[in-house]
Amino acid sequence: MQTLLYSLPVFGVLGLLYVVWKSAWVNKQDAGTDKMKKIASHIAEGAMAFLKAEYKVLAIFVVCVALLLALTADSEISHPLVGFSFVLGAFCSVLAGFIGMRVATKANVRATQAARTGLGKALEIAFTGGSVMGMGVVGLGVLGLSVLFIVYSNMFGVDNQMNLNLVITVITGFSFGASSIALFARVGGGIYTKAADVGADLVGKVEAGIPEDHPLNPATIADNVGDNVGDVAGMGADLFESYVGSIVGTMVLGAAFMVPGFVDNFNGLSAVLLPLVLAGVGIVMSFLGTFFVRVKEGGDPQKALNMGEFVSSAVMIVASYFIIMWMLPAEWWFKDPLYSWADPEKGNHYTALGVFWATVIGLVAGVIIGLITEYYTGSGKKPVLSIIRQSSTGAATNIIAGLSVGMMSTMLPIIVIAVAIIGAFQFGGLYGIAIAAVGMLSNLGIQLAVDAYGPIADNSGGIAEMSGLPKEVRSRTDKLDAVGNTTAAIGKGFAIASAALTALALFGAFMTTANMKTIDVSKANVMAGLFIGGMLPFVFSALAMGAVGRAAMFMVEEVRRQFATIPALKAALEVMKRNGDKDMKDWSAADQKTFDDADGKAEYGKCIEISTKAALRQMIVPGLMAVVVPVVIAFLPGFGAEALGGMLAGVTVTGVLMAIFQANAGGAWDNAKKSFEEGVEINGQMYYKKSDPHKAAVVGDTVGDPFKDTSGPSLNILIKLMSVVALVIAPLLVQPKTEATAVESQDNPKIESVTKVNAEDAANQQ
Repeated sequence: MQTLLYSLPVFGVLGLLYVVWKSAWVNKQDAGTDKMKKIASHIAEGAMAFLKAEYKVLAIFVVCVALLLALTADSEISHPLVGFSFVLGAFCSVLAGFIGMRVATKANVRATQAARTGLGKALEIAFTGGSVMGMGVVGLGVLGLSVLFIVYSNMFGVDNQMNLNLVITVITGFSFGASSIALFARVGGGIYTKAADVGADLVGKVEAGIPEDHPLNPATIADNVGDNVGDVAGMGADLFESYVGSIVGTMVLGAAFMVPGFVDNFNGLSAVLLPLVLAGVGIVMSFLGTFFVRVKEGGDPQKALNMGEFVSSAVMIVASYFIIMWMLPAEWWFKDPLYSWADPEKGNHYTALGVFWATVIGLVAGVIIGLITEYYTGSGKKPVLSIIRQSSTGAATNIIAGLSVGMMSTMLPIIVIAVAIIGAFQFGGLYGIAIAAVGMLSNLGIQLAVDAYGPIADNSGGIAEMSGLPKEVRSRTDKLDAVGNTTAAIGKGFAIASAALTALALFGAFMTTANMKTIDVSKANVMAGLFIGGMLPFVFSALAMGAVGRAAMFMVEEVRRQFATIPALKAALEVMKRNGDKDMKDWSAADQKTFDDADGKAEYGKCIEISTKAALRQMIVPGLMAVVVPVVIAFLPGFGAEALGGMLAGVTVTGVLMAIFQANAGGAWDNAKKSFEEGVEINGQMYYKKSDPHKAAVVGDTVGDPFKDTSGPSLNILIKLMSVVALVIAPLLVQPKTEATAVESQDNPKIESVTKVNAEDAANQQ
């Protein structure tokens, strides 16, 4: 056990060594012309300025919550070090986002330069930049959790279940810290990026008729900054907490197996250490998968990215079999406190092979949900084509089509999640569901690499446009960007699906810790909690989208002001309208001079300032809601632990549905808009940029932007953060055991119980 335990941090260190290696490789690539470097530096400076401002606000929150956790820790069931775990989890989450941001703002301009010569090299740089984020997240996750487990196990001991439960309770603070930062980072980054994006699109493309990312648009730098703070730093923190949450939830449930009859070679800790081992090996498998992401000129980047994921997943399945069969007992019996037992004396029968199949179910479910997401959001697929066709009759029908696609896209993923839950439970009980979530995220390193590649590709297209590079360069970056929209949607699909499984595992851990046998929905307080939980994702989404709308309004007004009051910009716009689609080399010398004189006259800094202030101000209420509401429900008179359980059930169901709907609708709208850039055929007629159907598609994409990049992806964090908060306060909500419900075993008073029903009770029930 000691050998295995002390080898776990090595996997985390390997992930971080990859980060150092590939970051250095990206830095060595050609960054292009001086103009390209200048634009990239503006983006990097804006992104870092936002992160610093955001982290200053979050530092106050982290310190206050850490002190609260430390000072209120019950000495019998917790420890003040839970506050330290919280701070470390928050720090690692911040660091994961920071690492991704640094390399993304370097990779974007280098991918643009590579696109001047070919598609393959541009894909390699963009994907490598994303892989730094991916490996940084998994490396920090495994390193942080394994080091904490080693330190706390040496401090408190893990020789019996009481001490083990204390160790894991204190480690839960790490997950709480990660989740808290993730929610603020996701909401704040989402508000920032979408305020800039909406302002740039509505005024730039629709009103002024200039291309996306044009240097004359004052909001374009803020838009490119937003891609990094929202889709790189925000997504990194998001999936970091998903990764950590799934591991911690599984460790909590694995601790229950430390009972007589569970015999392994790890002092009864094999079920606790298994998720950490799978995560550590997953780092190696993700590294292997990166070697299979290659594309030739004219090839399909989507297939190249899929190949890396499929190879990594296949190898991970094989590795999982040998790991699980080596670590867990071949079979054992366990009296699960939450579910009925197959054998009244022994409990339920578990096998190592069953746990393996549960892991496979989770991993396969993740891949299937990714493919379903690709179908509903991918360019050229039927759902996106339906939105394109309905753009011909205006923005209203485009929006109706997008909403329809988003709503319909919930069906298949939910069926897959439901089947995965049932299958994993049949093979491994509640622990099987938790290990399925770990399996789904076991090769997160490459999944997140594919996801973070998207905003890098998007930035590279913006830099190409602002630098005035030839059209073929922008064509290559647009091809990468269109795939990036789909990969981003797939990443969100993984996060949402894992959220459903992880939330269910955390829900079971909450009930176990609070000593709750069942939650009866016929009770008034439970039903009240259920309705409140079902309502929360709607209120949360409304707050997030309202914040985007208000910030975008200020952005639109600012861009309009600059177009109207800055003479150089106004003159350049008139020149562009007069020359229409003519190539710039065919313009008159006077027109070219007027256009060149406008270069650098747009006041980018004011737009960045608007997005930054709006994001920091508006992210606070949605973030605090997720932390405060579970505590209020738990301790409010008339509600209590059972009502909190009902609330968790409600927020999980509606949250998962809303997240899938919003993420897929937004992704489909975005790719429908991008399809017009290469030209689409509607009823036998070709339509391109600046056509009326394209303008309708831009409006639809503007509606979908806060769906897919602000409220939608934030919901999966909301679900898990509320579950983690409930788990943290669960020891304070322990339900008293009565003779009618449980008789504690002398060998294991916290886990083994048998229900006593006397003859009179049985007669009354009949």
